[in-house]
Amino acid sequence: MLIQMLQPDFDYGDERGNLTQLCRSGYTQINVITSVGGSFRGGHYHKKCSEAFFVAKGCFDLLVSKDGFEEKYTFCEKDMFLIPPFVAHSFIFIKDTVLVAMYDMGVELPGGTKDIFQVNNL
Repeated sequence: MLIQMLQPDFDYGDERGNLTQLCRSGYTQINVITSVGGSFRGGHYHKKCSEAFFVAKGCFDLLVSKDGFEEKYTFCEKDMFLIPPFVAHSFIFIKDTVLVAMYDMGVELPGGTKDIFQVNNL
């Protein structure tokens, strides 16, 4: 398996609504990503950072590859997973989706470079 399945640290709900704690530590950059159903994102990998995702709303197909191995997953609301360095990843959004993306280190590196490398095979 090229990715790691994760669980939130804590999930609580009652008649007022829900609180989901994704993590207590370990991440230095957190992004909220909205994507329209039918759109494509990704087509890249990171050499240094691991990237965890939590699906707040929606549904998408994830395509991952590394060293000639390819895998496909479908993720929907409340799923959580981690993509380690050197695993190329692409997202094909089935529905309008909101993702929380958490990086163990930011993709912006010293000197103005970025830890984002494009691939052509996904």
